Amino acid sequence: MEKPTTTSKYKHIVLTSHPGRTSQKPVPIHWGEIDAMKRGPIIGTLTNPAQKNVIGTHSGSYSVYRALAIASGSLQANHRPDFTNTSPVVHIGPYPSWSDPDKIVSLDPFGAVVGEVFQEYYQKEYDIRPTIAITKAHINMPELQDAVNQGILQVDGKILKENGNLVVTKIAVDPVWYLPGIAKRLNVKESYLRQVLFQQTGGMFPELVTRPDLQVFLPPIGGNTVYIIGDVAAITDPDKLLAVRVHDECNGSDVFGSDICTCRPYLVHGVEVCIQTAQAGGVGVIVYLRKEGRALGEVTKFLVYNARKRQEGGDRADAYFTRTECVAGVQDMRFQELMPDVLHWLGITRIDRLVSMSDMKYNAMVNSGIQVIERIAIPDDRIPEDAQVEIAAKQAAGYYTPNTVPDAIALSQIKGRTLSE
Repeated sequence: MEKPTTTSKYKHIVLTSHPGRTSQKPVPIHWGEIDAMKRGPIIGTLTNPAQKNVIGTHSGSYSVYRALAIASGSLQANHRPDFTNTSPVVHIGPYPSWSDPDKIVSLDPFGAVVGEVFQEYYQKEYDIRPTIAITKAHINMPELQDAVNQGILQVDGKILKENGNLVVTKIAVDPVWYLPGIAKRLNVKESYLRQVLFQQTGGMFPELVTRPDLQVFLPPIGGNTVYIIGDVAAITDPDKLLAVRVHDECNGSDVFGSDICTCRPYLVHGVEVCIQTAQAGGVGVIVYLRKEGRALGEVTKFLVYNARKRQEGGDRADAYFTRTECVAGVQDMRFQELMPDVLHWLGITRIDRLVSMSDMKYNAMVNSGIQVIERIAIPDDRIPEDAQVEIAAKQAAGYYTPNTVPDAIALSQIKGRTLSE
């Protein structure tokens, strides 16, 4: 039996080795290989701990609920899912970005097709599970029917139907972090990143500091969902327009219609632009990321709401970020540099219509090599009265660009395909 590992900084903690570790070496992962078998499978399941080759386990934050189900006796710990007929309804990739370890570091490009590309491992009883699922669905937002009634949108019977249903390809993506790549994005040493992750998760994952040979981490956080409107193949067609809205979760506004921010109105506007683009022969992509309250969390967000409204003079643009920093210690924790990964996974190299005025998102995309032709702001009449403070604060802080001039040369190259003509 191996002697428990300790570090000088954590001498009071006895760190466990990798659960169930045996003399059997886990399957190596060669991140950035375009050949799935050469890259190796991501195995985060616990039915056979000797096979496990990553830190953490599948399902992100839901892994805790799985633990509760097992503890209560409603789920067998050794359950292995039957993946019959669960394969993607459409295929994504592979694209050149899949073989670039600098382009994708926070998801597994092969996560949707593990049943196809890792057959040899399945035949040897390896328990490999998908981290991406692709299906088709209808979504219905009341505002879309209002847009039809106002003549903003047209019912075509294929993309947008008479009853207001919108046909989409829907993709769920769980986080899969390649730690060397994450550290590079953060511009820090991998050892330091591992140490901080270990500390800030309360020592939940000791392998972060005891197993440097395991370079992939399945963090217990939410992933993202992608909604594709129109033909998936058009995403990588240089002759087709592509509209994109990248949206960070805001439960209060997105789901319950809170009017203190522009989140749901901007999400709806993004969907509208995507529908218009798809109906004109292009395609629209909505990326919805689980980063509630600028990744500060909903409790912190509500505390900030109270602080903003109760301060002397009431809610003011000049104190918007100050009150956030007083509670959270930082204005924003979303770290948008990881966000473009899902766009690269989709094969996106150019966005014709980016429905966002966030400089953080724009800069992250452009710095990752994605060309952005035009940025589309939320129309003034869509901004709720109580959200005016948010817009004014972001403009004053240089957080939000109200009027960005498109790249004139790039725009002229697609002029014949613009929707305004």
